[in-house]
Amino acid sequence: MPGKEGDFGKTFLGASKKRKGYAMNLSVNIKKRFPGFRLDVRFESNASRIGILGASGCGKSVTLKSIAGIETPEEGWIVINGKTMYHSARKICVKPQKRSIGYLFQSYALFPTMTVAENIAAGLRGPRQENRERVQEMLRAFQLEGMEERLPGELSGGQQQRVALARIMAYEPEVILLDEPFSALDQFLKDRLQQELQEMLKSYRGTVVLVSHDRDEIYRFTEELLIMDQGRAVAFGKTKEIFADPGKKEAARLTGCKNISRIHRKDAHRMDAFDWGIEIQCRREIPEGAAYVGFRAHELIPVWGERKENCIPVRLAGSADLPFEKNFYILPESGQGGENLCWFVQKEKWGLLNEKGMPDYLQFPEEHLLFLR
Repeated sequence: MPGKEGDFGKTFLGASKKRKGYAMNLSVNIKKRFPGFRLDVRFESNASRIGILGASGCGKSVTLKSIAGIETPEEGWIVINGKTMYHSARKICVKPQKRSIGYLFQSYALFPTMTVAENIAAGLRGPRQENRERVQEMLRAFQLEGMEERLPGELSGGQQQRVALARIMAYEPEVILLDEPFSALDQFLKDRLQQELQEMLKSYRGTVVLVSHDRDEIYRFTEELLIMDQGRAVAFGKTKEIFADPGKKEAARLTGCKNISRIHRKDAHRMDAFDWGIEIQCRREIPEGAAYVGFRAHELIPVWGERKENCIPVRLAGSADLPFEKNFYILPESGQGGENLCWFVQKEKWGLLNEKGMPDYLQFPEEHLLFLR
């Protein structure tokens, strides 16, 4: 990445000082019916980086478009920093161009026949000389000097992303919405542009909302997280806390938990995991409302020799060798669900398998059990 760390965005930092110390807030409570689909989303956050995670078609982009004013909900409200953008009962619906929101589309949505400088100036409404100065400021901030007269088709993907973000930053929105901006990229370019985007946004003092179905991207980028499933919000809170304890089966799946079993709670410290075919004993109390137990594929512990507590015999159903990970699929001991367990072994642990061979059992350490509703 060209330039020193922190170069991106330095020149608009001064212009954003008016927001220093200002408590940003986003409150969303919206509903809308679609054919075969109902959107019902509610969350409130003071975080500067918010993620929305969910499978394709779950309502993530519709939620983002509703915040932007591109889509109109049927009922509810949207409030940004104390200003009501939409309120069905009060008949308020502020036009998109009046909401002080920057929307970064997946395709960047640059005007193909306009130069870099013209694209950056497209959202400015001030006096001509002031606009020229602001464009020059953005060209310096996003390391686009010398590219002023180029068309978008003459730019790389990273350069296009910088132009799109410079266009947004030029008019200093209070909220920036990122709608899966990396989903069409290969992994190498995605990683590089994610790093660039994070650097560019370091000095931005407003709220950024990132929509994605990529959990690694969400984990890396956000402070708070909304998880959506079939139009509904199923979890909201601190990103790292939700990954550590998703609380619901749908949230566990979407945060990457591969092993989930129905359970029967026998008493406060014992449960049958039906789909794994084993009884699990816990020192901590099993919540009465738990209907499932989850376990992440990297956390299983190999056991050679005598069977220990909370173990399942290793009966291999299949495997896959990846460049940095080996994936093993284990048959349940007497499971009723028929779904194999996943055990993922990272590269630094391959030596133990090469030395000792496949283990006799896999153990579920209690501290990594996820109790789910």
